[in-house]
Order: sequence, then structure tokens, then C-alpha cells
Amino acid sequence: MERQTDWALTERIDAAALLARTQAWSAINSGTRNLAGLAAMAALLADDFAALPGELSLIEGDEADSVGADGSLTRLLHGRHLRLTVRPEAPVQMLFTGHMDTVYPADHAFQTLTWRDDTTLNGPGVADMKGGLSVMLEALRVVEAAGMTQLGYDVLINADEETGSFSSARLIAEAARGKQAALTYEPALPDGTLAGARGGTGNFSILVSGRSAHAGRNPEDGRNAIVAASEIALRLHDARGPRLAVNPARIDGGGPNNVVPDRAVLRVNFRPGDAGEIERARTLVDAVTSQAAARHDVAVEVHGSFNRPPKPIDAGAARLFALVKGAGAALDLNIVWRDTGGVCDGNNIAAAGVPVVDTMGVRGGAIHSSDEYLLVDSLAERAALSALTIKRIAEGALL
Repeated sequence: MERQTDWALTERIDAAALLARTQAWSAINSGTRNLAGLAAMAALLADDFAALPGELSLIEGDEADSVGADGSLTRLLHGRHLRLTVRPEAPVQMLFTGHMDTVYPADHAFQTLTWRDDTTLNGPGVADMKGGLSVMLEALRVVEAAGMTQLGYDVLINADEETGSFSSARLIAEAARGKQAALTYEPALPDGTLAGARGGTGNFSILVSGRSAHAGRNPEDGRNAIVAASEIALRLHDARGPRLAVNPARIDGGGPNNVVPDRAVLRVNFRPGDAGEIERARTLVDAVTSQAAARHDVAVEVHGSFNRPPKPIDAGAARLFALVKGAGAALDLNIVWRDTGGVCDGNNIAAAGVPVVDTMGVRGGAIHSSDEYLLVDSLAERAALSALTIKRIAEGALL
């Protein structure tokens, strides 16, 4: 009987609509900084997600700053984020998240869709994650058609995931509050493997202000910002370990050879394996920068944060993964997962205490490149997996 009800749910999936939406959405350039493209994308998403019940809105996120190569602070502009709230009074509450932005700027050469063969579509965002958004909508559409009114949920589709979700992090935390489980629609690997545990990440811009002077006439009057920034970079790099990757990625600054440089900006990425490593890294940054400031008589400002906490597989996440695996088995899909060093909004959701599987999107690959592709048969396949997973959660499988 359960197999029959599962089939009755998944047979409602419209493969043609899944593909048509994915193609229409992927034809719009919605790079994170392309505000016009994001506005067009948000409008299309709002129209399509309006097919679901509930209250839908396009909302502004928080402000965020960027440190320029010259050390100046610039206010970043973001697109609006889509939020849909359905039956907030229902006994079972879930969160579904995705992002409308891509990594391809408005002037990027990669703008069009190309069929590589009958089952492989190449195009910007087809896997990451216009296809995933289409899967999310289709799964929710068939769940609504099945009349599962015991299920309430929030959908949050942000416009800045590819640059760290600084504008939308608070909205994600708010939407996650009180939820029993969350699904996020990053792409799975081409063979269907899901992401399990994830490390965290933190990006920092360290601004060093020294004093310029003539490099030959009076160098002793100068305070070399490049030297101080280089020392900070070396000391941070030397502190890396098995659970904390440290990547000093770039130093901006300097000028003519005969001038002591008075400004430098060091960019550093940290990849902590657990919360303890975040604290170690914070302590390390404070110590190294203060010591360099004193030794070189320079001023040091640290900008940035650990915007993606690590995502372990705790007991709640393990139960959710097992449920997804069981739903896959009912569809003759072998669902497996493995740990990854990548990060996404699933990190933020897990940090809010909500179990999450964050690669419920399509099967595809070569994301963030001009070779990005979608395996088209995975659209209906992954919509069925999501729909059945949601159905079982709505029926109390996680209680």
C-alpha cells in the first residue's frame, strides 16, 4: 500500500515543465552583482512560486561592506531575496532553501544554453542552481496536490549565496527557527552522491596602514605596510593544521620602487573543521595582527568573519540522511553521501540547530565554469526524491 501511495505522489511530476522552467531561468544572467538580472530572475521566481499557497514576498537583506584594493570600504548592493511562508500553524514545519544568483557576471562570455547530447544540457546555472530550484518547486507542487495540510514550510531563495550569504544570513537563521528539517537544492555529484559533513569557512581582509617615505633618502621614516602584511601572512600560514586550513590568497598595495608603501590589504581564507578551530583561528588572528602592528609600528584593521560554520553529521542529520536514503530506495535510487570541504547555506542552517540535507538538487557537474552541465533525466528523478522525502517527514517519520 505504501508503494502505491508513493507512486501516486511521484507520478504527478511534470518532466516537461521541470525542463522548461530550468531553461527559462538559466537564460537569465543573474550573477550576484548583476542587480538588473537578479530583479528579472526574482520576478520570474515570484510568478512561478505563486502557484503554491501562502504569503510570498521579495525582501531586502542586510547591508554588507567590501574592502577595496586601496583599503577603502564600499557598501555592496544585493538583489532582493524571495520568501514564501505556507501554513505556519501546521504541526510539521520544514525549510526549503536555494539561491537565484550565479557566479557568472553580466559581461561573462558564458550566456547561452547548449545541448551536448540528448540528456546533457550545458549552460550558466543549469546545475547550480536553476535546475535545483525547479526541482524544489515541482516537489512542493506535487506535495500540495496530495493535500498534506499537516505540513507547513518556509521557502527562502536568496540572491547572494555565491558570495557568502552576508546579506541573507539573518533571514536564513530566522526561517530555520522551529523547523524539524531542511532541504537545500545545491547540485548532487553526477553519480548522485550527496554532500555529508562540511567544514566551515571564513574570509578576512586585513588592512595594514603604515607611513610612506623615500626609499633612498629617508627610509627609516617610513613604516612598510607590505612587510607587515607579509609577516602576518607567513605567521597565519605557519599556524595551519589538520583541522584548520589557512590560505593567504592575496596582498594588494605598494607602488613605485622608490616609495616605502604605506598601505596593504591581505586577503586570507580559513577552513575550520570544527567550532573549536574557529575559536583558535580568531585568537590567532588577534595575536598575530597585534604583534605585527607593534613590531612594525603600523595600524592594523581586521574585516571579515566566519560566515559558514562547520556542518557536522549529528544525530538529527543522520536520521534525516537515513530518511532520504529510504525514500531513494523506494524509487530504486541508491543514495550515498560523503564529506566535503565545500560550503553552502546548509552550513548556516545546521548552525541554527536544524537537520539539513543540502544537495537535493539535480545531478550535474563542472559548476562555476563554462562547462557547467545538467543531466536532464535527474530533474524528474530528484523531484520524486524530494517529494517522497517531504511526504514521509509530513507523516511524522522524524518524530
